[in-house]
Amino acid sequence: MSRIIKAAGLFVLLLTFAPVWGATGVAFVHGTGKQTDALNDYWTTSMVNSVRQGLSNSNNYVVINCDFEQYMWDSQAAGCLATHLHNFINQRGITDLVVLTHSNGGNVMRWIMSNPTWDSRYPLIIQRLRWVNALAPSSLGTPLADAVMQGNVFEASLGWLLGYQNDAVRMQQTSWMQHYNSTWLLGTAGRPNLPKGFWNVVGTDVHAAVWNGASYCGGYHYQVGLAVTQWWLNSCSDGFLECSSQNGAGNLWFYDHWRTNRGRKLSHHQSRRDCFNLDVILRNDL
Repeated sequence: MSRIIKAAGLFVLLLTFAPVWGATGVAFVHGTGKQTDALNDYWTTSMVNSVRQGLSNSNNYVVINCDFEQYMWDSQAAGCLATHLHNFINQRGITDLVVLTHSNGGNVMRWIMSNPTWDSRYPLIIQRLRWVNALAPSSLGTPLADAVMQGNVFEASLGWLLGYQNDAVRMQQTSWMQHYNSTWLLGTAGRPNLPKGFWNVVGTDVHAAVWNGASYCGGYHYQVGLAVTQWWLNSCSDGFLECSSQNGAGNLWFYDHWRTNRGRKLSHHQSRRDCFNLDVILRNDL
């Protein structure tokens, strides 16, 4: 219901200020990792091309490539993201920006939204932002980051998912995120609200049975890996993040099975793929 109210409020705003509002754009913000080709290596062209068809001008999109192995406030993380978003807004005349983030990308985006005086480019980005659609954001961190930093035996299996002992993984330890959420970041329980909406899509399980067709979307081997790491998490998780972390900041948009095709569950890998109608849901939201 709150999502409907937000959308209705935006519609009224658009009607009231029609001469001011112009081009709508969408930015795809990846998660942990140093990306140089996030279009192909992180999102895939089929996901991006499907979602951007929801724009009146389908060319008004940008796929971010930054070094998110750093702390969220680092110049190579939030600084790089701000550069890309600021340039995109100015070069394409974007007045209504929707940001799609995945995983740790939500933390970097929340840093920008929470600290408008940190960088001179932040206020314009926040002002033009409609909302953030956060796909499986790691808002409260994950016990798997704790395991990696402690040099646990699972570290090798988690390399493809998290990277190894880099600063972004260190930052996503549960106790570290608790500290950041209580000091530098907005939107969690007991903290002021974020200046714009931060809407969570929560993945709740991992399909990995060979006889289950849902196990193959995005690559079966990823599902098997996430099924193993899920043993470290509680029963509601996407194989990397517990549901409570994914919905730890901002507002719930939906749990995967509420809206996906046939009520399918989204693993952490599948929530950045065009699996089970997710791309159409995101496209229609534009």
